[in-house]
Amino acid sequence: MAIPQIRLLFVLLFIFCTATCISQNLDINILKGINPDVPNSGVWRGFSSSVSPVIIGLPVGMYLVSQLKRNQNGKVKALHIAGGILTSMLITQATKYTVNRDRPFITYPLDVHPFDNSETGLSFPSQHTSFAFATAMTLSMHYKKWYVIVPAFAWAAGVGYSRLYLGQHYPSDVVAGAALGTGSAILSEWLCKKIWPKSHQSL
Repeated sequence: MAIPQIRLLFVLLFIFCTATCISQNLDINILKGINPDVPNSGVWRGFSSSVSPVIIGLPVGMYLVSQLKRNQNGKVKALHIAGGILTSMLITQATKYTVNRDRPFITYPLDVHPFDNSETGLSFPSQHTSFAFATAMTLSMHYKKWYVIVPAFAWAAGVGYSRLYLGQHYPSDVVAGAALGTGSAILSEWLCKKIWPKSHQSL
């Protein structure tokens, strides 16, 4: 699929999710089917809690290892991952404050059972999911091997599902987070190649 088609796909997904966000019946019904009365699975808690270590440790670790090996390409790839995550953060936060949607357990306290009700930030889109898909997409663009791409996107999808299981987000939050994260990675990649073309000639 060409880059313009991918961008169009994510724009359409984002519009769909925004429409779903406005009309919450489908959102809450799907969420109620996923979120248990007592969300206690360590697996899904692990997926959610893995995001911060991965998005910090992966680019930093890659950069340090590449620095020790004097591998310029490795350092550039590490910076691309960091750039995708940073772009994702900026776009996601701007969208959160534009939409201004409360968490589902705040709007539906009798229907949604959060594992942790201290996460009181805005709901749409899911930043955990956005970070995960930005990381997975950037990795897939630089390491075009199935054994990198499949685990990366499986982890990202697991993060998205965990946000539903733990009662922290609506399905549309998660789908929009995945679209924004993937789109952020593509945007960051394009910007880096435009701004620093000489650094990407050997990639």
